[in-house]
Amino acid sequence: MPMKYCPNCGMKLVGTTDFGESELYVDTKGQYYKKPKKRKLSAWNKFVKANSKKPRFRYRNGKLNLKKMAIAFRKTPAGRKKRR
Repeated sequence: MPMKYCPNCGMKLVGTTDFGESELYVDTKGQYYKKPKKRKLSAWNKFVKANSKKPRFRYRNGKLNLKKMAIAFRKTPAGRKKRR
């Protein structure tokens, strides 16, 4: 059976789950470890991620105008839900 590798980081995959996905990885020293679970993004984080490239939320020097983003976020359904 050929060796499987992680598509993201290229490390060797060792154990498998019921779904066929691997959950154990081998690091460069040959030690096994589980990949940590990613935390869910909050509604604000999702909004920033989706809108950070838009020119209306950018200053001319490339920085984000977070104050303007916060005002726009509060007008969205997720932002209104937060204030309840």
